[in-house]
Amino acid sequence: MKNPVSSSSTASPPASGDRIELMQTFVRIVEAGSLSAAAEQMGTTQPTISRRLQALERSLGLRLLQRTTHHMGLTLDGERCYERARELLSSWASFESELRGAGDEPTGTLRVIVPHAFGQDRLIDPLAEYLARYPGMTVEWLLHDDRAIQDYIAAGIDCAIQVGEITDPGLVAVRLSEVPRIVAAAPSLLDGGPLPDDAGQLAELPWLALRTFYRNEVTLTHGSSGRKRRFPIAPRFSTDSLYALRNAMLRGIGVGIASAWVIEEDLARGDLVRLAPDWQAPSLPVSLVYPYARFYPARLRRFAEIVRQGAAGIFGDVARAAEP
Repeated sequence: MKNPVSSSSTASPPASGDRIELMQTFVRIVEAGSLSAAAEQMGTTQPTISRRLQALERSLGLRLLQRTTHHMGLTLDGERCYERARELLSSWASFESELRGAGDEPTGTLRVIVPHAFGQDRLIDPLAEYLARYPGMTVEWLLHDDRAIQDYIAAGIDCAIQVGEITDPGLVAVRLSEVPRIVAAAPSLLDGGPLPDDAGQLAELPWLALRTFYRNEVTLTHGSSGRKRRFPIAPRFSTDSLYALRNAMLRGIGVGIASAWVIEEDLARGDLVRLAPDWQAPSLPVSLVYPYARFYPARLRRFAEIVRQGAAGIFGDVARAAEP
């Protein structure tokens, strides 16, 4: 009885270059989770992706994927093929890179996750530099503040800029800077009263919360003595958007802890005032993160170089906004 996926005796095996493409397609299908998602990421059609998968299965004489109407999973042969294919593709990419030299100009699509605020503001300049320097590149600029997005490979993500501590041991984290955070409010919230100068005076005020970093409790540190003060809050307004927090602060809804660079101009104009200026919330690290791999494509290496080299200009002035 014939293997249902084996080719006829007269069929020619794919050329070696075609096999590389077939393996790339198979790996992308597995990591994207479906044929349609793989087609979108590779800039082609689902029928083309399906034909490549079938060609690879025929050339190997194996069924790699088990597909039903609602599910797609790897067969045992598919699991073995996937691991080996990833190794082979990594080795092939490294081989190409060595032959072409370290100055190889990247082409293709870079997929990056960035925080909403930084992604719409300070990171646009390095993005523009990257695209100007490498005209063969396109970029998918994905705005997410959810630091729980960990499965980068399955999502087809090359790298991310993340704010906060990186705890996943499967990720490389390159520290770029730290973002100071300060307590501020609209003058109207104080109703003509004196500005609080001590952390203990803040607990009774109405509060706003940036859910990504604080929700029901605030911890502040005294700048010169290092003393810490922790107290509970009952936020009137809670959000995961730094810009929404800023706008709520400007409208006098409550006190907020915001990244210094976001409200720097508001403080300079007097639209916001800093409260308890000798006290500060813990600064937040900013990191470039990407999965560990034996080989990194040129598109990622070049982007990482631009962000790391420009870190002082991108993030270097945020500390000055925190000065009393």
